[in-house]
Amino acid sequence: MINTSLQGWGLWIALAGACLGTYACRAIGVMLSGHINQDSEIFRWLAAVTYAMVATLTVRLILLPVGLLATVPLWIRILICVLCIGVMISSPKRRLVPALLTGTLLLVSYGTFFLTS
Repeated sequence: MINTSLQGWGLWIALAGACLGTYACRAIGVMLSGHINQDSEIFRWLAAVTYAMVATLTVRLILLPVGLLATVPLWIRILICVLCIGVMISSPKRRLVPALLTGTLLLVSYGTFFLTS
């Protein structure tokens, strides 16, 4: 059930507030982007931390999944990752979409053929 304070105009006001907050932060970022030195130590550190977080979350998703992905055996998840990395390495141009498509199709086909029977 929806809380009575969020019915009617309350939802629209909440949506408008969220949009204003999001776009205000983006506008400030665009205005400040010309004054920022991207080669400074703080941004190099920030890039390193960002890449480390993405790598950690990717490994966690592969090794310790939750939900439906947890039903797929570990060796199949690792095999699909290796195949996707092979697709990324094999083509010098436009390689992200084919790699994502490879992983998606392999996991969907595994779920279709092995989990439904």
